[in-house]
Amino acid sequence: MKTTLLLFLSLAAALARTHAADSKAAATAVNALGVDLYRTQAHGEDNLLLSPYSIQNALAMTFAGADGDTQAEMQRVLHFPADETALHGSFAALAGELADAAKKTVESVKNSKKNGGPNTPIEFNLANRLFAEKHYEFRAPFLDLVKTQYHAPLEKVDYRSAPEAARAKINRWVEEQTKNKIRDLIPAGVIKADTRLTLVNALYLRAPWSDEFVEGATKNERFLVHGRDGVPVPTMLSGTHCGYAKRDGFQVVTRTYYGGELQFVIVLPDNPAGLAAMEKQLTPKLLEECAHLPSQKVILYLPKFRLEPPTLSLGDSLQALGMKTAFDHPAGSANFDRMAPRQPNDYLYIGAVLHKTFLALDEKGTEAAAATAVVMAPGGAMIPSKPPEVRVDHPFLFAIQHVPSGACLFLGRVTDPR
Repeated sequence: MKTTLLLFLSLAAALARTHAADSKAAATAVNALGVDLYRTQAHGEDNLLLSPYSIQNALAMTFAGADGDTQAEMQRVLHFPADETALHGSFAALAGELADAAKKTVESVKNSKKNGGPNTPIEFNLANRLFAEKHYEFRAPFLDLVKTQYHAPLEKVDYRSAPEAARAKINRWVEEQTKNKIRDLIPAGVIKADTRLTLVNALYLRAPWSDEFVEGATKNERFLVHGRDGVPVPTMLSGTHCGYAKRDGFQVVTRTYYGGELQFVIVLPDNPAGLAAMEKQLTPKLLEECAHLPSQKVILYLPKFRLEPPTLSLGDSLQALGMKTAFDHPAGSANFDRMAPRQPNDYLYIGAVLHKTFLALDEKGTEAAAATAVVMAPGGAMIPSKPPEVRVDHPFLFAIQHVPSGACLFLGRVTDPR
């Protein structure tokens, strides 16, 4: 019989690491798959929030156990380089850079208090863990790799006799790592007696602005929900230096978080009803360019918002992009032999990829979390002469970006900030 393996990942704050590898390969893969998945999910008029970093971090660990055609398909769809050793080293390096960015603010905040700056540092915690069936054997090289490169220790649980107790234990761990922002990641009925492994990646982010918005300046302003219906929403106002570029049909504004290594990216179409047309211009190259915009003073009107969308199922999207054998299509084709020995009637495959996110933005900064579950089942800038006034009063695309690498931790759109 096929064997169940579940890999659950939750996005939370950072785990300190230092690595000599280059983060560029990981950042490139994160943004490329982020754009691919954004396009598959950006249908209708709803708000959207993804964490490309969480999704790719999860799938990179899963990739470490893939072999044969399954490995080749995953490499292509996930935009991974041919050098797998460099790939995993790159993800470790990116995690280290993000942790270092947060660590720097811990010391800086001591001095910023004297000058009226942020009084709290960036919180960024990345945590991984393998919850494995205590009677099942996984290949040592796989376990060693995820422990070394992703800092994922192995914890044994009893899925066979107590699947619900194992589910509750994993959910509690996720809640702790995300400061209760992601609850009940694994719904009832998903963990079963034949589950063999749950790989969990947790990430939580809380980042204050480099230059906070003045709370007293926040007023209700009109926002065109879905590009049509004007409704009053609390809107913040600032006049500070931002990254800025005017492009054909849209504007880009970037506003830094404390420390300058993370930033909030706004891509605003000129036409209030032009979000869908602008989304067609979304590319990894555009995201990369957002990390290098020239700085100038910008008068920015930005609505406060909070997004907590329902869980997304990404399995169909990944299969549509070409990752089929990992999901055992056609039957018997899944090959995760490097994770656990594959037998004709006992092998692992991905049964589902589930993703859940949270993001709240206000005058002080941004708080964000996400959870991704990979279920292995059995079987050129134009600068105006005066400060531009950017009114974010209609649907827009946004990202939270690590500036040095260009990697987007979050990517989404706001069509209704209420």
